[in-house]
Amino acid sequence: MSRSIKVDAIARLEGEGGLIINVKDGKPVEIKLDIYEPPRFFEGFLEGRSYKDVPDITARICGICPVPHQTSATTAIEKAFGIDIPESMYILRKILFLAEFVESHVLHVFMLQAPDLTGHDSVISLAGDAPDKVKAALRMKKIGNEVMKTIGGRSIHPVNLKIGGFYSWTDKQALMDLIPDLEWGLEAITEESRWAATLPFPDFEVDYEYVAVHNKNEYGVVEGDIISSRIGIITEEEFEQNYLEKHVSHSNALHSYNSEDQPYMVGPLARYNLNYAQLGDKAKALAEELGIVPPLNNPFKGLLARAIETLEAFDQIIKLIKAYDPQGSSMVEYEVKAGRGSSATEAPRGLLYHRYTINEDGDVVNAKIVPPTAQNLARMESDLWQLTPQVLQKEHEEATLDCEHLVRSYDPCLSCATHFLKLDIEEIE
Repeated sequence: MSRSIKVDAIARLEGEGGLIINVKDGKPVEIKLDIYEPPRFFEGFLEGRSYKDVPDITARICGICPVPHQTSATTAIEKAFGIDIPESMYILRKILFLAEFVESHVLHVFMLQAPDLTGHDSVISLAGDAPDKVKAALRMKKIGNEVMKTIGGRSIHPVNLKIGGFYSWTDKQALMDLIPDLEWGLEAITEESRWAATLPFPDFEVDYEYVAVHNKNEYGVVEGDIISSRIGIITEEEFEQNYLEKHVSHSNALHSYNSEDQPYMVGPLARYNLNYAQLGDKAKALAEELGIVPPLNNPFKGLLARAIETLEAFDQIIKLIKAYDPQGSSMVEYEVKAGRGSSATEAPRGLLYHRYTINEDGDVVNAKIVPPTAQNLARMESDLWQLTPQVLQKEHEEATLDCEHLVRSYDPCLSCATHFLKLDIEEIE
């Protein structure tokens, strides 16, 4: 007896791919996340190009998270050249970075995953029942975009960041003018997080290895070491020794495994579980009020981690704007020289790693980019092995939704990973 479930293109995620589940005697025997979006070869594009081109090219990898790509690339090259930026530049970069967290997280929480949890097929349907939630989400997202535009010149693929600093300082008053909206956003996400905590999350717990950026002085997103729930703290330079990419025959995206050949998780749950102690007082207070302190080991509850991180982002942006004090040149002087540098940051979807080798002329000899979705693909497949026995007992439509929802809970960016979803479940002999 055969059974087939097909979803030609899974809604509410970025990119294209498929899922194939083969079943024999009522049990799954094969599960493949088939990412058929063509490879985009960004690492190859960068080789032979001037180091100056790298931040703007890597920003084009993704329209959803250009800032982490740009920041990782910029920081890696600055390390290759031995550049140290002053605090004022770091503050401005972090404001830009956190603004992208706001707009990306709000998009996922309210428009991509919340419809799954509330029984709606889209945010349009959700808006019919909860218009105040969707309106608040749209306004919060717009605020994040406005901050990005004010600093970066535009909200998509910002153009102000460069090696050694910025092309120009952002006017402090222009940022101060955004504080009333940011304060509204802080209150709004606090209230909407209380609503999110009441949503009916599937009962699904997994024992993960979590991996994230870690900074003992702040909630790690822009810089720091790398922390693993399995091996502890390692340096950015040790990342490639401990986490390896592999080609798999059924996908155009690489899959990542740890040194023991096991999948691992990056993303909001990893950050939240590993770096909870570094959250600000407001974020911790709300998490404790809602009873969502670590450990959280349910991938569907990544939504709650994103909500708390959004609160943290609003809170930190306000504080950083007040502390921002641009002085002197918007870039530091440096010498172009041969070198190698690596940098890990946290995109909204998880740890993002860039590494570059530069020659004495300032050209890129070698580039390596490991995006979060590629790191999570093997982990998603492993989760589906655990979920599928439950799915097989359900009706066709519900089984399809469960598989979609699990993949969507990771908020995958498949275009980043190919440098989702057609679902087939087939009974085999």
